[in-house]
Amino acid sequence: MRKVSAILKSAGPLSFSKPVIAEKEQGESNDAFRARTWRDHIHADADGRVFIPPDMMKNALAGAAKYLSESVPGKGKATWTKHFEAGAMIVAPIYIVDAENRPIMRDDVAAETLFLPADGIRGSGKRVWKTYPVIPEWTGRVEVLLFDRLLIDHPEKTEQYLDAAGKFNGIGRFRPRNNGYYGRFTVEQFNHGK
Repeated sequence: MRKVSAILKSAGPLSFSKPVIAEKEQGESNDAFRARTWRDHIHADADGRVFIPPDMMKNALAGAAKYLSESVPGKGKATWTKHFEAGAMIVAPIYIVDAENRPIMRDDVAAETLFLPADGIRGSGKRVWKTYPVIPEWTGRVEVLLFDRLLIDHPEKTEQYLDAAGKFNGIGRFRPRNNGYYGRFTVEQFNHGK
């Protein structure tokens, strides 16, 4: 196994859309429910510190490998995708901080209210008001565990694909992969680990 890490810096706002499991209270209007529960979309720990879930970043990394479809030298038409899907793991949440290196706290996150399709499908008929959290700037440290021998021997590929994930895939709601521009990031530092 080899552990590599990177400092990621926002190149666009970050927004989450974690499902809200709360139910409307008796007599509560849609607007009141939305105002009461919009922060439930945020990924945060018990202390209120906001984080990017490990699987969200892992999916962005594997998605970038699939998007680039780069062939593995000496392996015919085989690409790096399966190596990242099965041979790389991100197990720890990526806690994010602001420009002054302070943890971003759930209660300090701002909201944006948008008129969006009720069913979440672009171009569908009915629209409703929805409120989501938005974080204009953030920085976080991600650790990637490499188990696949090819990835262990070529840690630079993880750096390359993390960079591509930030440009082409993004993370969270309204990311480039879903025709948006939120959730983009750059790789500021990369540690090849051992």
